[in-house]
Amino acid sequence: MQKFSSPRARAGRLVVTLSIGLMCLASPSFGQPRTEPPARSWTEEKCARYTKGWSDLIARRGTADLGEAFLARHEAFLASGCLARGDVCPRSPAEFDVANILTILAMNAGTASTFLPFSCRR
Repeated sequence: MQKFSSPRARAGRLVVTLSIGLMCLASPSFGQPRTEPPARSWTEEKCARYTKGWSDLIARRGTADLGEAFLARHEAFLASGCLARGDVCPRSPAEFDVANILTILAMNAGTASTFLPFSCRR
């Protein structure tokens, strides 16, 4: 059985359809793709984990016994997104302690030991 719509019912559906269309057009995000933060690469993820470990360690123990060169080279490594060649050379017992703790933290976080910035080339 075929049903015929009354002119009033058709007009009502038209009003609803137009209203929905206008609401969509008025929406600031209509027609724009959903923007989700880009996924981090594994290198970025490792750097984020390492940076957090560094921040947590320094918050607990401070930097009083760490040399200026050690801190400066370490900051340069972090500022590069952990991409700079590792040349943070621990020299004092306190610097070796920090390097050892960070190595353990990094390994526990799933990063490889080759990721770490500790190296004494001279």
